[in-house]
Amino acid sequence: MKIGYARVSTGEQNLRMQVQELKAYGCEKIYRDEGVSGGAVLKPEYTNMLAQLRAGDEVVVWRLDRMSRSLSTLIAALEDLKGRGADFCSLHERIETGSPAGRLLFHLIGSLAEFERDIIIDRTRAGIDAARRAGVQLGRPPKLTDDQWAEALRIIAEDPKNGVSRAAKLTGVSRQAIYARINKAKAEQASNDDDKELVDVSTERT
Repeated sequence: MKIGYARVSTGEQNLRMQVQELKAYGCEKIYRDEGVSGGAVLKPEYTNMLAQLRAGDEVVVWRLDRMSRSLSTLIAALEDLKGRGADFCSLHERIETGSPAGRLLFHLIGSLAEFERDIIIDRTRAGIDAARRAGVQLGRPPKLTDDQWAEALRIIAEDPKNGVSRAAKLTGVSRQAIYARINKAKAEQASNDDDKELVDVSTERT
C-alpha cells in the first residue's frame, strides 16, 4: 500500500498541494501533521503512521524535508522504515528505495551523513587539542580542596573587597567555587548557631 505523509510547519500554506501530489501518485491513505516543525521530536500523525505501517508498504512524501530538515535525522528515519520492511519515496527528488537506483542513492546519502558526522568529530577533536595546547582547562571546574579553602579565606580576610578574585586566581579554582563554599559555610554556621562571622564579600564587583 502507498501511504502518504504530509507536513507543514507554522505559517506554511502548501499542505493542500502536498496532499494533491500524494493522491496523484496513488496514495491510498495520507497522514497529515499541521503546524509541526521538521525538527520536532514528536510528530503525532507520523507516529500514528508508523503504528499502522506494514511490511511491503511504501511511505511517500512530497519532498525530503517533509520527513526531516536534518540529514542525520532523515537517514535515521529511513533506516527505521527499512527495519519495518517498508519502502520510501520522495516525489520531488525522485528517490525510491524500492528500486536498485533508489537504494544506491539512499546508500550514497547515508555515506554523506556519516562523512558529515566524521567532520564534526574531527573539528571537535581539533578544537580540544588546540585548547589544551593553549593551556585552557577543559571539563568541569576542579573542586575546592580544604587547603585551597584555607588559603582563600586568608586572602579574603586580607582584602575583603577583591579577595575572591585574587583567591580564585592564586588557588586555580573558579570564583563560583569559592562563592559556593562561602555560602555553604554560612549556611552551616547559621544552622549551628555559631556567632563567628565570615568575611562579607557580597560587595565585590563581578
